[in-house]
Amino acid sequence: AMEDEAVGGADSIVTEFNTYEDFLDSQVTPLDLHYLEDEELARQLVELGYRGSGEVLKREEFAARKEAAEAAKLSKQTQQKALSSSGKEFKDPFLKALANREEANRSGKMTTIIFLRDKNNKGQEISGYIDYAHRLKMEDFEPYFNERRRLLPRPSDLSFYNWETHNVSSTPTQNYSVIADNASGLLFKNKRDRKILNVDPNASNPGDNSTRTIIESPKYTQIVIYDHITRRKT
Repeated sequence: AMEDEAVGGADSIVTEFNTYEDFLDSQVTPLDLHYLEDEELARQLVELGYRGSGEVLKREEFAARKEAAEAAKLSKQTQQKALSSSGKEFKDPFLKALANREEANRSGKMTTIIFLRDKNNKGQEISGYIDYAHRLKMEDFEPYFNERRRLLPRPSDLSFYNWETHNVSSTPTQNYSVIADNASGLLFKNKRDRKILNVDPNASNPGDNSTRTIIESPKYTQIVIYDHITRRKT
């Protein structure tokens, strides 16, 4: 927090002035120069706090703040670059929902499971549960966010079912294990906090720290999003 404060408070100074000398010069008045007749001496007096109207800032502190501001700028750019949805506008409610959850799933704050039902490119109806964080890690999401490809369940996802061929499969990921032989239907167990996510639509709630959201999109038959907030051990 102190780092953020330092960067935030000094941002204007370190972004406004390229060098420490520029910063000192900004506080030297024409009157100072008239009396001192020496630019270097005027700068030294500002540095020592005897002259100048602004904040007293030592050379080392200016350099440290400059570095911190550059690092913050770089980190922001890196983060934006890492997000496939960054800088894009979405009309489709599903893509909007994915974009809203991308950062949290990439950083591990949230693990989202997406239930999708629609037709594959052979016209067969398929459905399945996708571990969003896992997929984000395993593949490039640019084509999805650019609408060049549709996100669909695969046999390698948490759970997959082809309604025509009756091909069924379930595959654990690094975030979830699959409990398929449960009397109350399919369950997913979060490997980090060991909480159970119940995807039964008739269940009163999907589980601790979890929410269920139905998304209506003209591009899919059915979409349900289950968000699980992963509690970090303190």
